[in-house]
Amino acid sequence: MTGRLGIVAGGGRLPRRVVESCQAAGRDVFVLALEGAAEPETVRGVPHAWCRLGAAVKGLSLLRENNVTELVLAGNVWRPSLATLRPDWRAAKLFARIGYRALGDDGLLSAIVGELEREGFRVIGPDQLLDGEIAGSGPLGAARPNSQSAADIEHGLRVARALGVLDIGQAVVVQQGLVLGVEAIEGTDELLRRCAALSRAGPGGVLVKVEKPGQERRADRPTIGPRTIALAAEAGLLGIAIEAGTIVLDRDEVVRAADRAGLFVIGVGHSWP
Repeated sequence: MTGRLGIVAGGGRLPRRVVESCQAAGRDVFVLALEGAAEPETVRGVPHAWCRLGAAVKGLSLLRENNVTELVLAGNVWRPSLATLRPDWRAAKLFARIGYRALGDDGLLSAIVGELEREGFRVIGPDQLLDGEIAGSGPLGAARPNSQSAADIEHGLRVARALGVLDIGQAVVVQQGLVLGVEAIEGTDELLRRCAALSRAGPGGVLVKVEKPGQERRADRPTIGPRTIALAAEAGLLGIAIEAGTIVLDRDEVVRAADRAGLFVIGVGHSWP
């Protein structure tokens, strides 16, 4: 028998979509909303509690008090410095063991997933709860990449995967063979906003977003949504290439928004093109 699902919620639309999917399936959930990250809409109408990111003792206690047996980590969390994080003794013990400052985001998330499993929780990925919102290979809308965009995608894949090996980020913007920007701690939305001011004359560029090699797939899965489409259009891009397996939030709206903007959205595999 599957037990109660705990959703550790950061920012963005993903945690609420997980809640909605669970509600539709009749799954009992408890949301542990992270202060300063999760949005009030995320916890509307569901059992929940708010917790500071560095308060591991309180967070674990809340999960156990609410009979959580499975956990999903969903949403964006701005990674603070240790001084800002103010870890309690339990979090400080973990960070001292894994080397908080030396790890990239995926390394840190992998360590946190391992620690949660040692605490007795079964950690699952949000993709396991979101039917129909996982990208396959091929176009999602009406538009298709032209030859220049296809070349930019190919170059972007090489760059993004190289960045992923170093655990830096998942996304890159390429225009006419030039790398306009790479994703680091700021996230994809801010990357797109930054690149809006860097575009060159001529055909627009592309956003390429992929998993990091060896990434902990239950945490920080590549994700796009309607806001990604809007920001890509504002940046003057021609389209978006995402690795097959990327979460596409509100997929129907993504397709409609991309078609309205004349943008292509395409899922690519490791063998692309």
